[in-house]
Amino acid sequence: MRATHHRLTRHAGRRRALAAGLLAATLALTSACTGSGDDKPSSWQGSGESAPKAAATITEPKADATDVPASTGITFTTKDAKETSVELTDASGKAVEGELAADGKSWLPAGALEYGEKYTATVTATGDDGKPATATSAFTVMAKPDKQVRITSFLGDNQVVGVGMPLIVRFGRAIPEDYRDDVQRRMTVTTTPTQAGIWHWSSPTEVRYRPKEFWQSGTTVSYRVQAGGLPMGDGWYGRSDLTVDVKIGPSLVMQVDNKTKRMTVTRDGKVVKTILVSLGKKTTPSSSGTMVVIEKLRKTVFDTLAELGPEEGYRTKIDYAQRLTWGGEFIHAAPWSEGKQGRVNVSHGCVNVSMADGKWLFENTRIGDPITVKGTERKLQNGNGWTDWNMSWDDYVKGSAVPYEEPAATPSPEATPGDEAPSVEPTP
Repeated sequence: MRATHHRLTRHAGRRRALAAGLLAATLALTSACTGSGDDKPSSWQGSGESAPKAAATITEPKADATDVPASTGITFTTKDAKETSVELTDASGKAVEGELAADGKSWLPAGALEYGEKYTATVTATGDDGKPATATSAFTVMAKPDKQVRITSFLGDNQVVGVGMPLIVRFGRAIPEDYRDDVQRRMTVTTTPTQAGIWHWSSPTEVRYRPKEFWQSGTTVSYRVQAGGLPMGDGWYGRSDLTVDVKIGPSLVMQVDNKTKRMTVTRDGKVVKTILVSLGKKTTPSSSGTMVVIEKLRKTVFDTLAELGPEEGYRTKIDYAQRLTWGGEFIHAAPWSEGKQGRVNVSHGCVNVSMADGKWLFENTRIGDPITVKGTERKLQNGNGWTDWNMSWDDYVKGSAVPYEEPAATPSPEATPGDEAPSVEPTP
């Protein structure tokens, strides 16, 4: 996990998209619109020659603008341009690295601009006559704000997680609804191989990402939050950027059927083990739904005396515990119920397995491995754990702050059959 002090920006206008796309200094574009307003249009000096056919206008930041957010991008329009290039330089003339947005109409610095510094943006459009036309905009970045929002990731660099693991980003302050689309458009997920996915706001301070189906085994995932200097409402700004690289491990999926009192474990689509279980008794039923392993505890103590009192409560040492819900449902070894496992439910809501099976599961599972329980008296409550997979895809998409668009697969022309190019998911 890399948190930098090179803060990102967003252009000054509200609710404008600056999704990061392909790194570009020059990109061939077919344009359709022209700029308007007080911005200076493209200029060209010639001696007796005709003016260039192409034209360019920088729409943001405005020329001579001050107090520009450090996250600002360069938005522009072109006319009759076959080729367009964007350059941003600091006061010393040093070029700033950046990326052209997927729509070809904006450009985003690779990191946040320096607070209080002056920059000059130059957009050059060249038509089929080969004559360039340029537009420039000089502006000054705002002073460093006092109110900054911390951005963190649950996962750290180089972790290997299960196929059901959601990407989880947290903010140190609630993000107002009308700012979430701007934030989400600065959140990019790149996967190899390509897999469709989307961000979902689970709360004002937390946003998660999951693919449409479980992650493919062996997938490499890189996600970035370009939030340094980004306005986040009420005078607050993102503190820094965040980039995390993780890998998806083997596909290990657990399915529990209350009717048969058995767990079926598959690895990469093949059944590798069937385990006898005892679920929650009728007064404390297990939850039916799809959960994932949240944490793993080799040894722990379950203590419910304060919650349930001396008559119903208990304090018990537990081996091989794997948390599934915030409410206290686990998979764990329960040697005291081994005679009941596979026949009758006696637990307080947990998935009881034998000591040997608990050890085997503990040694073979990872954080993020999914488990589906079916046929019990209680339905899993969304939010009680990482319940991202307990929601239909359509319902999950509704939690996005920007419209979802199915990404197009872009296999490399040189790729052999079966190979897929990396995907860059704009942050739906």
